[in-house]
Amino acid sequence: MEVGQSTGEQRIRSALHDKYLRRLSSRGGTLVLDELGLVHARSRIDIAVINRHVHGYEIKSAHDSLRRLPCQLEVYRQSLQTLTLVVDATHFPAVSNSVPYWCGIIRVTCGPRGAIRFHRVQRTRLNPELDPLMLAHLLWRREVQAALAQRGTSARDLRASRIDLYRMLLEKVSVDELTALIRRSMSQRSAWRGRPQPSLCGG
Repeated sequence: MEVGQSTGEQRIRSALHDKYLRRLSSRGGTLVLDELGLVHARSRIDIAVINRHVHGYEIKSAHDSLRRLPCQLEVYRQSLQTLTLVVDATHFPAVSNSVPYWCGIIRVTCGPRGAIRFHRVQRTRLNPELDPLMLAHLLWRREVQAALAQRGTSARDLRASRIDLYRMLLEKVSVDELTALIRRSMSQRSAWRGRPQPSLCGG
């Protein structure tokens, strides 16, 4: 068993960005966001990678408890197209026996010199339980209204409740089109959670 410094959440996150997600970004048209709220902040995913799919990475470090994981997985099951758990080796036995088959697992170890190492032990598959309505919650109300207006929805119907706007949008777009709309809308937001506008990596 490899030993070394404790794999805290921030160290894992930084290493994941530097060693793994940077390769994804280089493919072009990929949006990478930390701490993305899902289903109007019912839960957050540690890192979201948005390109052809909305892919979540949830980190469980050696210092984390797995107590909240079942509730988190329920939200992720509804609202993410793909999901990967990035877990410290100490959590791997419990996680591998409790997550759905479509959920990817990356086991984290720490080498004798403190380097974070990632070992993919279960590949990520497309989530067959996705609820497109929950995925659509990633769009702001005005973004849904703009998308519907472009597709001929009347001004009167655009005043509907937010949930009804989501339902109307899903009658007009496929899940793939919804994902593209989410990626485009997020990249165009001028201010977001007090931070600069997110940008598309690699293109």
